[in-house]
Amino acid sequence: MTELRVLSALDATRIQLYHFKAIIIAGMGLFTDAYDLFCIAPVLNMLGEIYYKKDSIGTPLLSTFYVIALLGAALGQLFVGYLGDRLGRRRVYGICLLIMVLSSFCCGFSVCTTRRSCVMASLGFFRFVLGLGIGGDYPLSATIMSEFANKKTRGSFISAVFSMQGLGILMSSAVTMSVCSAFKKAGEGSSEKTRAEESDIAWRLILMIGAIPAALTFYWRMRMPETARYTALVKNNAIQAEKDMQKVMSVCRVSQIEEDSPSETPRGPPSSTSSSYKLFSRRFFSLHGRDLFAASANWFLVDVVFYTSNLLLSQIVNLSDKPANMTNVYDSAFQAAKVAAIVAACSTIPGYWFTVYFIDRVGRVKIQIMGFFFMAAVFLAAGIPYSWFKSENNKTNNKGFMILYGFIFFFSNFGPNTTTFIIPAELFPARFRSTCHGISGAAGKLGAIAGTVGFLWGTKRDEEHKEDVFPDVKRVRIAFFILGGVCIAGMFVTYFFTRETMGRSLEENEEEEIDNKDVVC
Repeated sequence: MTELRVLSALDATRIQLYHFKAIIIAGMGLFTDAYDLFCIAPVLNMLGEIYYKKDSIGTPLLSTFYVIALLGAALGQLFVGYLGDRLGRRRVYGICLLIMVLSSFCCGFSVCTTRRSCVMASLGFFRFVLGLGIGGDYPLSATIMSEFANKKTRGSFISAVFSMQGLGILMSSAVTMSVCSAFKKAGEGSSEKTRAEESDIAWRLILMIGAIPAALTFYWRMRMPETARYTALVKNNAIQAEKDMQKVMSVCRVSQIEEDSPSETPRGPPSSTSSSYKLFSRRFFSLHGRDLFAASANWFLVDVVFYTSNLLLSQIVNLSDKPANMTNVYDSAFQAAKVAAIVAACSTIPGYWFTVYFIDRVGRVKIQIMGFFFMAAVFLAAGIPYSWFKSENNKTNNKGFMILYGFIFFFSNFGPNTTTFIIPAELFPARFRSTCHGISGAAGKLGAIAGTVGFLWGTKRDEEHKEDVFPDVKRVRIAFFILGGVCIAGMFVTYFFTRETMGRSLEENEEEEIDNKDVVC
C-alpha cells in the first residue's frame, strides 16, 4: 500500500535538522506549561503578603488556586485530545499556544488592585483558562513528536520535548528572583504606599513574562505541516502526506521506495478499517483497554507524588538562615523560588536528560519501574526520621535532608514522570492516539489534584500552632509513607500492565487491528 510505503520511509529516516526544530517548537509549549504551573507558589506568597497580611491565605483558598489550573488542564487534555484526532493535530495546535499566551497576559492584568476578593476571583478565572491551553498542549505535543520521529530515536525525541519542562521551572524561578530583587532594591527609601503599588506590579509581571517564549514560537507552530501518519492513516491521503513530509524533511519518494523494494508487501490497515469500530466500543476495550488503563493509572499515581512533592518542598524547605518571619513582601517569594531553582538545576533537569539518553537504550518499562522503586525508597528513608529535619530554632540546618529529597525529583524525571508522557503516544492507533493520550494525561491531573488537596488539608496546622513554619511532623511523616506506598503501587501497575514500546513502529498499532479482525472473522 502507498500509505505504508510513505510511513516505512518516515520510520527509517535518519535524524534531521527538522527533528530538532520540532523539539523546540513543541517543547516551548511544555516550557510555558511548567513556568505557569510552578510560578504560582511564590506568587501566592506575595499575594498573601500584599492582600492578606496577618490573616494569611487560608487552606481553602490555597487549595482552590493550586487546583483550578490543574482542573482546567484536565479538561483541556480531554477536549483538545479529542479534537486532535477529529480535526487534525496541526489545526488545533496553534490555538492551544494562543490560549496559553493570551491567558498568561490576562493573569497579569487581573482586575482590581485593592480589593482582594476581586483580584483573586479574576486571577482564578484566567488561571482556569490558562489550564485549558496547558492541558491541550500535552497530547498534541507528544503525538506530533511521536509521529514525526523514526522508531529508533522516537523515545529520545519525545522525552527531549518533555524535558523543556525543567527549563520552564528554572526560568520561572530565575524570573521570580530577578523581579523580586529588582523591585525590592528599587523600593528602598520609598513610602509605604509606593512600595505597595510596586509590589502589586511585581507579581503581575512574573506571570506575564512566561508568555513571551511561547509567543515567539507561534509563527513556526502555525507553519508546521500535518503529520504524515495522520494524513495517511486517518485521512487516507498518502500523496498529501508525502508532499507534507518533503517540505520539512528528506524522505524518499514513494516511487523510489517501490523501485528499491518491489517484492516487499508491507502490512497495514486498508482505508476501510479506519472506521471499523469507535472509541470506547467493546472492540476498542478488547484491543486497547489494558493499555489505556495502564497509561492512565501510572500517570495518576506519579502525579500524586510529583505535585505533592513540589508542594511539600515549597512549604517546609528554606535554605536561608533568616528567620521565618520575613519583613519584606518579596522575601518569601524569593526564598521559595531560590529553593525551586536549586532543585531544578541539581535534580529535575539532570533527571530529564538521563531519560533522553537512556530511553531508547534501556526501555520505557524498566526506567519507569526503576523510578518508582527509588522514589519509594527515598520517601521511606526520609519519612522514618523526618523530625531530624526540624531544628530547635526552626531553621533548616540539615543539608542531608535536601540531598535525599532531591533524589525524589531526579528519579521522578528519570522515571515515571517522563515515561508516562511518552508511552501513551506510542501505544494507540493514529485515529485514537491524541484522544487516549489526553485521557491518560487527564487522569494524571486528577492525581495531582488529589495529592495537592490531600496534602494541604492533611498537614494543615492546628490553630494553636498556626505560627509554626513547618507542617506537623507526624502528619508529614504519614504523608511520606503514603507517597511511598503510591510509588510501590506504580511499580506493580507498570510490571503487570504496561507494554514496552522501545523500537516498536507506530504502525504496529494499526496491524494489531487487522490481526484481531482476522481472528474474529
